[in-house]
Amino acid sequence: MDWLISLFTNSESVAHIAMLYAIVIAVGVYLGKIKIGGISLGVTFVLFAGIVAGHFGFTAETSILTFVQDFGLILFVFMIGLQVGPGFFSSFKEGGVTLNCLAAGAILLNIIVMFICYYSFFDTTNPANLPMMIGTLYGAVTNTPGLGAANEALQSLYTNGTAPAIANGYACAYPLGVVGIIGATIAIRYIFRIKLANEEEELNAHETDLAAKPHLMHLEVKNQFLAGHSILEIHDFMKRDFVCSRVLRNGELIFPKGSTTLEVGDKVFIVCPEADAEAVQAFIGPQTVVPEFAEQDKKQLMVSRRIVVTKPEINGKTPAKLHFSSVYGVNVTRITRQGMEMFARPDLPLQVGDKLMVVGDKVSVNRVSSVLGNAEKHLDHPNIATIFVGIIIGILFGSIPFAIPSIPVPLKLGIAGGPLIIAILIGRYGYKVKLVTYTTTSANLMLREIGLVLFLSSVGIKAGANFVNTVVAGDGLLYVGTGFLITIIPILVIGSIARYYFKFNYFTIMGMLAGSYTDPPALAYANASCSKDAPSIGYSTVYPLSMFLRIFTAQLIVLLFCS
Repeated sequence: MDWLISLFTNSESVAHIAMLYAIVIAVGVYLGKIKIGGISLGVTFVLFAGIVAGHFGFTAETSILTFVQDFGLILFVFMIGLQVGPGFFSSFKEGGVTLNCLAAGAILLNIIVMFICYYSFFDTTNPANLPMMIGTLYGAVTNTPGLGAANEALQSLYTNGTAPAIANGYACAYPLGVVGIIGATIAIRYIFRIKLANEEEELNAHETDLAAKPHLMHLEVKNQFLAGHSILEIHDFMKRDFVCSRVLRNGELIFPKGSTTLEVGDKVFIVCPEADAEAVQAFIGPQTVVPEFAEQDKKQLMVSRRIVVTKPEINGKTPAKLHFSSVYGVNVTRITRQGMEMFARPDLPLQVGDKLMVVGDKVSVNRVSSVLGNAEKHLDHPNIATIFVGIIIGILFGSIPFAIPSIPVPLKLGIAGGPLIIAILIGRYGYKVKLVTYTTTSANLMLREIGLVLFLSSVGIKAGANFVNTVVAGDGLLYVGTGFLITIIPILVIGSIARYYFKFNYFTIMGMLAGSYTDPPALAYANASCSKDAPSIGYSTVYPLSMFLRIFTAQLIVLLFCS
């Protein structure tokens, strides 16, 4: 039995450390799946499992816990950056600017409410209270990366290892934070007497998409002006994007190029952005039914096929530069990226993992397939080199000191902010320096979740020893109450502004609020309430900027007010 006792007590043993993390993570993940009132804490329960383990002395050397904690944080935030990078800058287009401003307002209000609570209810002469309130802030908004960034900034100030265990404040506020976000969102509905059925009808009538959604239609050429003009000339004249993939003339199927001319009576298959469909139809002619297309396709071996970009050298090239029509004799009508279908604009940079709808004869389509790669098995392997090259650059970037007046120590983005920013930039512009950043959704989630559970378990184990004294014998209930105020007040204010002043659809508001708090349970509730994708669009529009601001402001608050 000595070997078994040693396994659980010898904190210097590798087997003990592996067992410690395995037990904490497994127990936390399983308990996190338990739902109360339809709401679960998810993987964050690993933090509470770690606190229990640390409280009962099931722990490891502090240096080892710190290393695992920091490495997990780096991996977590870097994979988040890779995920949001491709859409980070495009999220500011059109209505996204207003939604992002509202999300930034919610983040600012969270911080303001936190300081009001701190100066109203706590002893400001105690240097540990403000760091604990910062932990409470990030528990109230359910933002774990922010907790990591704040904790890392504190470690840089308390180099002697006496930094306050802000995870205790986080743990106090987190459970009510999850409930409060959903509850305050529901309160907005009752304050403005919103009927969900009416909001659904509004979405049906005015549904829009931030991306160029493709529209497919068969048209008959009726405009006499078009006779004898090439497709390229018509395209330039209309100033509208469209692709003509097939022309049926006198029973003969023509696979057109840019130089192909149209004649009155031709039946054409057009793909264009949904917003331009009415204008294209008005200029060319009315819609028609063309069953002959399918028959002629079979006779002339015409095929339409989705081809996946898997060759790294295609990364960043546009359809126009690849000359699909003039060189290969095919047309690209649609592009699917991360589940979103877009119109194939000539100037849209392609990325590894994109799926192109290619139309043409079988030989030409096969030729294009070999050019683009179309080897889906290659996508199953994450680009490990790119990930670790990015982490190296991110750590170097995060270590650069920025001197700011009135701050006693230089500001550093640290191991949370540096890798996050570099990952966003690599995710968006990596192809320009020949970095392939594509990872499957499952691979990204796996690496991200591994990083998260390593971070949470380490923080929990380290905080566990003093958790009971801090929460039960200390100001635990006060942290819970102030955390709840930090959660609900900004939602009620920003939600009301979004509804009353900007007239946003309620489902879009739900998604925006969930995204500004980076809270997946709130998004899941919003999606369950709506049959449309408005909550997901609102969430994805503000999520990249919100995640960045949560991490950046965490370090800024610590360095400005705790130093």
